[in-house]
Order: sequence, then C-alpha cells, then structure tokens
Amino acid sequence: MDDRGLHRVIRAAVGIVALGACRFASAHEADAHAAGIAELLVERALYALLVAGGLIYAVGVAALWSRAGTRRGLRAADAALFVAGWSVLAASLSAPVDAWSDASFALHMVQHEAMMVVAAPLIVLGRPLEAWTWALRAGFGPASLRWSRSRAMRALSATLGGSLAAWALHAIALWGWHIPPLFRAALAHPCLHLAQHACFFGTAIIYWSSVLTGRERAASAGSMASLFTTMLHTSALGALLTFAPVAWYASGNDRVLGLTALEDQQLGGLIMWVPGGLAYLVGGLALVNRWLSHERVRGWT
Repeated sequence: MDDRGLHRVIRAAVGIVALGACRFASAHEADAHAAGIAELLVERALYALLVAGGLIYAVGVAALWSRAGTRRGLRAADAALFVAGWSVLAASLSAPVDAWSDASFALHMVQHEAMMVVAAPLIVLGRPLEAWTWALRAGFGPASLRWSRSRAMRALSATLGGSLAAWALHAIALWGWHIPPLFRAALAHPCLHLAQHACFFGTAIIYWSSVLTGRERAASAGSMASLFTTMLHTSALGALLTFAPVAWYASGNDRVLGLTALEDQQLGGLIMWVPGGLAYLVGGLALVNRWLSHERVRGWT
C-alpha cells in the first residue's frame, strides 16, 4: 500500500468515527429524557474507543510494513497477540458481560481478571505503541510526533514505566476500587463504573509494560520480583474476599448462579486468588525461560 492509499484509509477511518459520533449525538438529543441514557452513553463510548484503537493499530501496521517490508518491525505474531488481547478486552466490555457482572460479584471478578491478566499482557506483547506511532506518522506527518519526544513526555514515560511506580499504581487501583463503598458506587453510577474499568485496565497495561517490554527489562530480577509480589498481594486480597464472614458488596438484589451474596463473594475471591495468581506465576516462569535463553545465547557467543 502506497502513501496515498494509507491516507485514504486514515481519512475513511476518521470519517467513520466522526459519522458515528454525529449519529450518536443526534440519538442522544432525541432520547435525552429516556431511562438509561447514561448506560447507553458509556456503552457507545467504549465501543467507539475499541473500534478506533483497532483501526489505528491496523493502519500503523500497514504503514510500517509498506515502508520496511511485510512482517518487518512488527511481526505477524505481534499483530496476532494484539488482536487476541483486543478481542478479549472487547468481549469483557460487551453489554451482556457487563450486565451479568453487575448482577454477580464473581462474574464481575471474571470480567476484571480477563482485562488485567489476559487482555493487558497480550496487548502489550502486541507492541501497540509502535503501531499507533506509525499510524500517527502516516496520517499527520512527523510534526505530529514532536509531543511524544518532548522532555516532559520522556520524563513521564520513564516514571510510569519504572517497575516500582507501575507496581504501586496497579496495586493502588486493585485495592482502592475494592473498598466496599467505592465498589458499590461504581456499580450504581455508569461513569464511575467506566472510571473503574479504565483504572484496572490502564494500570494493568502500565504494569505489564514495565515487566514485559524489552529483552533487557524482561530478563531482569526486578521484573520477576514485581510479578512475584503482585501475585502475593492479589492473592491476599482474594483470600480476604474468600474468608470474609460477611458479604461486603451485597446490594440487596437477587444474585445469579443460585448463590447467596456471601457465597458469590467467596467465589469471586477464589477467582482472584487462584486463576488470577496463576497468571502472574506463568508470567514469571516465562521471564525465567527468556532469561535462561538469553544467558545460553550469551554463553555460546
């Protein structure tokens, strides 16, 4: 695909997003007094972000491969990992899953664990920043990337990308949003619920980037320690939820799965404790394997 073709694709993508925004604005005005408009707004905003992120990634990959050659710079495996992670994220935020998670704490935990320990690491391994940067460069020229190279942006990236800062942000998001009044408030207010999703997923992306990005960083003892300690504190939170004598998040509504509110919370705690903790263990073992492979290569050279 030549540069003209890329520009046509980008203009078409922008046009689709703009048309959708205009139609949604019209629908919003027409149904401003209808029940559930806040839920509809949040749902449409999520869909728009998911579609835009996927389109920009595709445009970036096409731009990179048109310049460097197919499967160079970003491998087909990288793109496949991104697609898998983005698909899991889209499924986790779909309307049916969101509705089920509102009715059950255990299903809510499944939704968030899928976002944080399945979608986030897959997306990070898909190297989205490289693809999105190439999309910006192809669509708006090198001048649009000056902001990303500024001293302030480099300092912010270095701070958030540090293992300790990423670890702390993710831990604060996990423990903070599970404070019962804040968790119940998120279920009651769609915009706050969206903020909860954004905090969980955003800090997970930052966290997994800090341990998986780059061969040198991924092979470090600090990254493995970060995964181990995250496994410990998430397992501790899961254990607290499992062994709590009362239901912290009961809202008075009937629960699904035929469980009481306390049993539903206990199941959610087990999901965080066992499968959630196992994800960090698998990540740590993968890093150990990469580190050993790197050492073998160094030994042969």
